[in-house]
Amino acid sequence: MAFIGTILQESIKLKQSMASGRTKASPLLQQYKTLEKLITYSKDTAFGEDFSFPDLLKEKDLMDAYRSSVPVFNYESMLKTYWSRILEDQENICRPGKTKFFALTSGTSDSASKRVPVTTSMIKAVRKTSIRQMLTLSQFDLPGNFYEKGVLMLGGSTKLQKIGQHDEGDLSGILAGNIPLWFYRFYKPGRKLAMERDWQLKLDNITKEAASWNIGIIAGVPAWVQILMERIIDHYKVKHIHEIWPNLKFFVHGGVSFEPYRKGFNALLGEEINYLETYLASEGFLAFQNGTCPHMQLVLDNGIYFEFIPYNDNNFDDSGNLKPGARSLHINEVDTKTDYAIIITTCAGAYRYLIGDTIRFISTETCEIKITGRTKHFLSLCGEHLSVDNMNTAIKRLAEETGQVIREYTVTGIPYEGMFAHQWYIAMENPTNIEQVQQQLDRILCQINDDYAVERKAALKAVMVKPLQTTTFYRFLKTLGKEGGQNKFPRVLKGALVEKWQTFLNNDPDAR
Repeated sequence: MAFIGTILQESIKLKQSMASGRTKASPLLQQYKTLEKLITYSKDTAFGEDFSFPDLLKEKDLMDAYRSSVPVFNYESMLKTYWSRILEDQENICRPGKTKFFALTSGTSDSASKRVPVTTSMIKAVRKTSIRQMLTLSQFDLPGNFYEKGVLMLGGSTKLQKIGQHDEGDLSGILAGNIPLWFYRFYKPGRKLAMERDWQLKLDNITKEAASWNIGIIAGVPAWVQILMERIIDHYKVKHIHEIWPNLKFFVHGGVSFEPYRKGFNALLGEEINYLETYLASEGFLAFQNGTCPHMQLVLDNGIYFEFIPYNDNNFDDSGNLKPGARSLHINEVDTKTDYAIIITTCAGAYRYLIGDTIRFISTETCEIKITGRTKHFLSLCGEHLSVDNMNTAIKRLAEETGQVIREYTVTGIPYEGMFAHQWYIAMENPTNIEQVQQQLDRILCQINDDYAVERKAALKAVMVKPLQTTTFYRFLKTLGKEGGQNKFPRVLKGALVEKWQTFLNNDPDAR
């Protein structure tokens, strides 16, 4: 067995060495070729005919022509004009043939889960990017037998729901149900447990099986992985997870910032492990952390074409909606000082699709990025322009100052004394002085966001904090039908979700 692990290790090192020795095309050229391939493949579809893809391919500057000819779509407009027809199992709408899968988005809004098409091409693209990230393990000093250890993928059920001629379910469930045969010897929790739809029952069964597995890598959303590890530690009456899985060396995470979870997560470990971030959305695998590189890099040559719209008052309104006339930028037109809303065109049939996330470039040369928030989750009642990235940073520093382990939080804007206020809900265990916590949080936010500091002297009159138990957040998700898997709690509450949250808290005895 160790011999096989050594072969895998040497193969990974060889492939990574060969890849690093090749001269890569520039980001602009990679993106040009990606767009050309996407348009060529879909030129005879209904979408391709509506927007004259054959003619676009004749243009001297394909990227500019595409930007000028095709409007920006959001989920609602894409669903109304094209994806609704794919959901009816019509073929050749956005991509050739029929679409076999639809991913139900994890959702951080009050709306029902959205249905995003997942084509065979997209599954192959996600698999290819996953292998690329796996190859970067050669950058770490690992023993040969590590490559024989199990990989626990904590995601949604692989038992999909049949609707007409297509299947629906969590993207994690779709991908886990389509992993290559050679990977099954490493894959946990295994086919049978992966099919379980009852999230609590799945966690219970994984806990019972955990001691029989030799896990080296865990992949999943931080909150649910942390809950699972706590259950395992409690069930086996051990001090930390390494007493059960001594060879655990990697946690591959995504979906939310890991920082609010890091302190509590580390407390469950017996030794340091490596953290690898991914940007795997229902719409595709957009970016990943390349081995020891501290930031994620956009995947520019594997089925996704990117455009970027500066996230500012000129392009978006206070609710995060795109304004008419907003102009997107190509990969060679971005800088490292601006937050950008991402637009993607994919091999799953999304075209100039506003995915809803915002990013900032760390490097325009290597296309390293960090996720800064959601277009709808920036909080700006009066010009404070508070991003989720600002919030995550503030919560991390607040946890350090107070000695608290803060795993969840959310915030909403409210009217207050004729002006405005921020109401925070933070998972904290019995804080001794909540007024002091409010002052600390306010001070930290003023330090990291100049606009916020200015508005605290003007229209933003108060910052209020309500401490809650961590489990309160997860119980609320359960009431929305969004427990487990890819689901995560929204960092900013807006619209109808605020009323649902308030009603839940009023009726929850632990939250009063």
